[in-house]
Amino acid sequence: MKQLLKDIATIGAGQGAPQGDENYCNKGIPFVKAGNLQELLDGKDINNIQQVSKEVAQKHKLKLYPKGTILFAKSGMSCMKGFVYVLPQEAHVVSHLACITPNDDVSEYLRFYFNFHRPNRLVKDTAYPSISLSDIGNLEIDMKTEFERTTIIKQLRCIESVISLRQQELCQLDDLIKARFVEMFGDPVSNSKGLKEMTLPELGEFGRGVSKHRPRNAPELLGGRYPLIQTGEVANASLYICEYENTYSELGLKQSKMWPTGTLCITIAANIAKTSILTFDACFPDSVVGFKANERTNEVFVHYWFTFFQAILEAQAPESAQKNINLKILSELKVIAPEINEQREFESFVHHIDKLKVKVQQSLDETQILMDSLMQKYFG
Repeated sequence: MKQLLKDIATIGAGQGAPQGDENYCNKGIPFVKAGNLQELLDGKDINNIQQVSKEVAQKHKLKLYPKGTILFAKSGMSCMKGFVYVLPQEAHVVSHLACITPNDDVSEYLRFYFNFHRPNRLVKDTAYPSISLSDIGNLEIDMKTEFERTTIIKQLRCIESVISLRQQELCQLDDLIKARFVEMFGDPVSNSKGLKEMTLPELGEFGRGVSKHRPRNAPELLGGRYPLIQTGEVANASLYICEYENTYSELGLKQSKMWPTGTLCITIAANIAKTSILTFDACFPDSVVGFKANERTNEVFVHYWFTFFQAILEAQAPESAQKNINLKILSELKVIAPEINEQREFESFVHHIDKLKVKVQQSLDETQILMDSLMQKYFG
């Protein structure tokens, strides 16, 4: 039976956030802001975000929202992300978030509903994104029988737990590689084993792409059979880049440099110091730096060396609308340079773990397909 959301839940929004650090404490009641949604969905404990005391809550007349309240952004660019979070306990909520408090115990059912029908579909103008509370309240929800809802929730929770376990396995395998790196070469940040250090230009060919080769700057160069790698494709590729979206024409290739298979790509804008390795010859813009190792090192070793420095380099980047680091910073970095046979032994270990990761990822993909098909069946 279809029902309007406003008939089965109280629809509202949070209140304005108290201004000033003095209004927040470590022992109080959580105050959820729009910026907290992603980290909470990623597993952060709600008690580890900013909190307010009872005195501050009374002074600012903050409402306390009960456990089971569904939150998602209703204004600003955050509402374009479609994050949906269910309060695991009582909390205060900022005014940018919509608060859906069900009349009955149907929070989990509605969470799955909104994870399929993302609330950002209610945004009418993406230039000035917002979602009206009246539009939220007038959503028609297919409220199946209690028995059907219980069955659906049990099935979807079970699949969610399998997906979570597979994701944890992938993270643990990544941690295992980093642990092996430290075991073999010590802490790379402090160079705890006192290994020889060299710069990237000393360890191989080192260079940057060209700004005009960004698709938005030179669309006439696009189209053809020559791969063009973008910053996001490097940042999201894990160890190896196996796919790409844009290509160059013959004209584009003449005005660019084709980096060979095996080149380590390093991002210097947006997602700073993310690295991955080309599995094909490709060009890239000036937001990406290429590194092709010589006989003193190899790209897999340098890739994992960068994983220890990514946060450090990001912190060094000057504050701006889009953070970036320059070629000078990268070229002056001191990279540990252990014996090449040790680096190759580490590379062999990485390849072994990668084979395990492929199997786990395949299982994860199959489970996600099952999840998507059931969500379509129940909420489509």
